Amino acid sequence: MAAAPPSYCFVAFPPCSKDGLVVFGKNSARPRDEVQEVVYFAAAEHDPGSKVECTYIEIEQVPKTHAVVLSRPSWLWGAEMGANEHGVCVANEAVVTREPASESEALLGMDLVRLGLERGATAKEALDVIVALLEEHGQGGNYYEDGSSCHTFQSAFLIVDRNEAWILETSGKYWAAEKITEGVKCICNQLSLTTKIDAEHPELRNYVKSQGWWNGESDFNFSEAFSLADDHLACCSGRESLEKQGGDISAQAMIDVLRDKDSGVCVDSESFLTTASIVSVLPQDPSFPCIHYFTGTPDPSRSIFKPFIFVDDVKLVPKVQSPSFGNDDPAKKIPRFQEKPDRRHELYKAHEWARSLLENDQDKGQKLMRIMLDLEKQGLEAMEDILSRTEILDPAEVVDLFYDCVDTELKFFK
Repeated sequence: MAAAPPSYCFVAFPPCSKDGLVVFGKNSARPRDEVQEVVYFAAAEHDPGSKVECTYIEIEQVPKTHAVVLSRPSWLWGAEMGANEHGVCVANEAVVTREPASESEALLGMDLVRLGLERGATAKEALDVIVALLEEHGQGGNYYEDGSSCHTFQSAFLIVDRNEAWILETSGKYWAAEKITEGVKCICNQLSLTTKIDAEHPELRNYVKSQGWWNGESDFNFSEAFSLADDHLACCSGRESLEKQGGDISAQAMIDVLRDKDSGVCVDSESFLTTASIVSVLPQDPSFPCIHYFTGTPDPSRSIFKPFIFVDDVKLVPKVQSPSFGNDDPAKKIPRFQEKPDRRHELYKAHEWARSLLENDQDKGQKLMRIMLDLEKQGLEAMEDILSRTEILDPAEVVDLFYDCVDTELKFFK
């Protein structure tokens, strides 16, 4: 059975985090050559009876979808992580359980990330959307753009809003969830839920008993029931780094943890690479905007986190969007993935050049990195200023924010 890619997701609540902020972060570990893009979809209304085409299957559309910003592998419909206009953030993890994941094409965990964001105005609503769709359509299909082998996994999710977070773990259509309102939590590519379960599939315990995975008398432990051997042991060293920050966890502290290669949180192995990262800052006071920082490029230790704020008519950023191949895309043709088109966007290509400079000319590479980190720092400070103001944010001030940051990054690379 293939190992799940070692991604990491975090959330920190006050008083562990600074200034009454909820801080969310994820490193997305995927196959090394996979390109992630950052895409925005405006809120929309849909005709009764209309359908939405996900990565592999078509499902019923809802009357209204929320505006979303997503970081996603550019060959699929869903997303590894993202946020919506209501301050909900969702990220998923591929996990392996006792039950083999289905190769039959259904919803991917990544489709469920996007569907939860498009349809849920709170973390709990997003969770309810995800488990209802899981029950109705199931999960399955190839997690990678690979025509030679089908890589299948079950899914875990970290779902966060300004007030609470939910850890949702699944195996097939069965699921359990834990509500979090304080402290620091991390999820990775192993099951983590034990006996504290705040919501679950109505038939979960009967099913586990019928499989002989629980005797019905001892405390029910989700990870013990569904994990292979001792796979459910604590897996997240990054959590310790965050907890050491005391009450000072900020966007910068989360970025530092995501950049940490020594702890294994920033993945750079033979098979996998952290292909994109996100950090979101969600003020518990709803009069302040949520701020979402995306890299749009691989390896956060060599990438810049750029801020995005939801406002009407936000400017689209084609330079972090991959080329579209329409119905000719090998991911849409049956049999799938018979070819691998060049999905690199403009920022990805510029970043490749910068990576090569870092590797081949250390002096120039380090100088460029210092300039880029200074640029990032200016962005973080400008966002902190927005969160410390008393007056309401003027949307015109940030409508081009992400666009301008990407543009500036590209200029420095050139």
